[in-house]
Amino acid sequence: MAASKKKTKRRTAPAKKAAPREKTPTSKRVKPRAIELYFWPTSNGLKISIMLEECRLPYDVKPVNINRGEQFAPEFLRISPNNRIPAIVDPDGPNGKSIAIFESGAILQYLGRKTGKFYPTDERGRVEVDEWLFWQVGGLGPMAGQAHHFRGDAAEQIPYAIARYTDEVNRLYGVMNERLAARDYLAGRYSIADIAAWTWSRNWKRQGQNLDDFPHVKAWHERIAARPAVQRGRIVGEYLRDPNYQIGLDPVASKILFGQRARSAP
Repeated sequence: MAASKKKTKRRTAPAKKAAPREKTPTSKRVKPRAIELYFWPTSNGLKISIMLEECRLPYDVKPVNINRGEQFAPEFLRISPNNRIPAIVDPDGPNGKSIAIFESGAILQYLGRKTGKFYPTDERGRVEVDEWLFWQVGGLGPMAGQAHHFRGDAAEQIPYAIARYTDEVNRLYGVMNERLAARDYLAGRYSIADIAAWTWSRNWKRQGQNLDDFPHVKAWHERIAARPAVQRGRIVGEYLRDPNYQIGLDPVASKILFGQRARSAP
């Protein structure tokens, strides 16, 4: 009789308990550190306070009293070699390293690139903005500044100089008026070029102009003035300003601002 085959039970390995799932820490968004804004409430200074407000970047105001020569302090010279405001120090600069920047146009471009706001990324759009930004920093700003000087700050009233710069500012307003006839903003969409030009155009009376003569500029000016960030940025440092102050009547400020020549390195 054949031996019966003994059935053997197959032993199965005990099921392995699943390893506890590792908890991955939730990545916290790093809060940007405050940008230091070296500032006085001038047309150029307000460009940057408005841009910082528009971009919702944190910043600390570092007043530099240009009427008392604080712009010539050695520590400020290291930030702004031209001894002029505005300037910024961004502790979260390229590659996470601090960077100091002077000249209002360069600061606007930097902040536009940093945030991706009010400065196009496509080359054609960026060129168009740059054209009007440099039109302001090389034209409207200097010519309006000279009009301010000869119309109100100069110790001597020189009719030729007053007419020369008042007329040139008038010409530039005409250029801007023509440009804005077919668009809401200088480069089509609101940009750093508009911020730069707006802070200077707000002093049109001091420049001997009448915005009613330039209806497209007037509408553009009011359109920008209605922006909440512009309203916040334009009043930065207002506490530093004396509404009755006139540089031409302050001999100390006049000497500091208008009597400078090359300064030897310390």
